[in-house]
Amino acid sequence: MSVSLTEKEFSQHVGTKFHVKADERGIELELIEVNGYAGQEIEQGGMERFSVFFAGPGDLFLPQRVYELKHERMGEFELLLVPIAGDDKSYRYEAVFNYFKT
Repeated sequence: MSVSLTEKEFSQHVGTKFHVKADERGIELELIEVNGYAGQEIEQGGMERFSVFFAGPGDLFLPQRVYELKHERMGEFELLLVPIAGDDKSYRYEAVFNYFKT
């Protein structure tokens, strides 16, 4: 089972957990925000542009790379996660989407 990775789909799952395979152990990230980007007049139309933000525990840092994620409603998929902030309590990660709508 897998669904489309769209801004609309992710927005329905803010506040839920995503299981991430990180080497030998797994980690849970919470989807905390979905941020859409409005197109500008000079940009090419028909694009889907948005970012999703996840929060994870402060005791395990995930370096930038592609990870396998699993969600009870969205299924399994891969995302490039980029660490953008962190401290001893939590780390914050971003995945950016920029593609032509089908």
